[in-house]
Amino acid sequence: MTEKILITGATGNVGKETIRKLLNSSNDQIEIIAGVRDLNKSKKSLNYDKINFAKFNFKNKKLIKNSLKDIDRMLLIRPPAISKVKKYIHPVIKEAKNKNIKQIVFLSLQGVENNPLVPHYKIEKLIKEEKVPYTFLRPSFFMQNLSTTHKKEIKENDEIYIPAGKGKTNFIDVRDIADVASLVLTEKNHINKAYEITGKEALSYYEVANVLSEKLGREITYKDPSIISFFIKKKKEGLNIGKILVMIGLYTVARLGKANKSTNEIKNLLDREPIFLSEFVEDYKKVWM
Repeated sequence: MTEKILITGATGNVGKETIRKLLNSSNDQIEIIAGVRDLNKSKKSLNYDKINFAKFNFKNKKLIKNSLKDIDRMLLIRPPAISKVKKYIHPVIKEAKNKNIKQIVFLSLQGVENNPLVPHYKIEKLIKEEKVPYTFLRPSFFMQNLSTTHKKEIKENDEIYIPAGKGKTNFIDVRDIADVASLVLTEKNHINKAYEITGKEALSYYEVANVLSEKLGREITYKDPSIISFFIKKKKEGLNIGKILVMIGLYTVARLGKANKSTNEIKNLLDREPIFLSEFVEDYKKVWM
């Protein structure tokens, strides 16, 4: 029997890679539905023949209800700009419960169980309170943040500008996260489990800058601004205050030396080693050229 899988955030890093992985799995027992805000734009971005689309918006309860109709499982990805969990994420979880969805795979955050300041903590709590079957993916810091969020400062200014101090951060490639997401969405023995998935190495941003410098053939430096300076700069760049505060929270965890933990979950789940930062930079180096 075919199962329908809804992917929210389908055009983002994790969503797009998860769809690619699901399509490459040659599993003819699943139907992929990409939940997107803009159908025309998303169909160009996700140029695949074998997926369907549903108009989805966390701020529109009617669209939420329509897009979850007949869905069996879903990958729930919180948009970075949404920090009001009770207002915008809870309705999705409640509708999933109403529709008797078999599983929410939620893209959470490493160490979230000890970090009530981030939205992911509240989302996990709500999913449990609503008693929706779940799988929590708690990845470490995305390597792809360097090629998206920090792309411009690296490409144009040859610098990484974040308030992480000398603390080390464990980095994971989104492609590894997508492999795990695809696995837990299509296997039946991952219900009500949480997986802390990481890369193999923890690096300071000084070391990250060195890897970028070596691979790109020019010097990339790491700037370590104060939290206030970082906030002011990002505000001037037009970032949403909620998103800036979430970023500060994440980098403060790194500054305090609490983002360096490594686990063996990738090896255990996928039977291979995770991708190293040097491999990631080599694969994506055109982004910063």
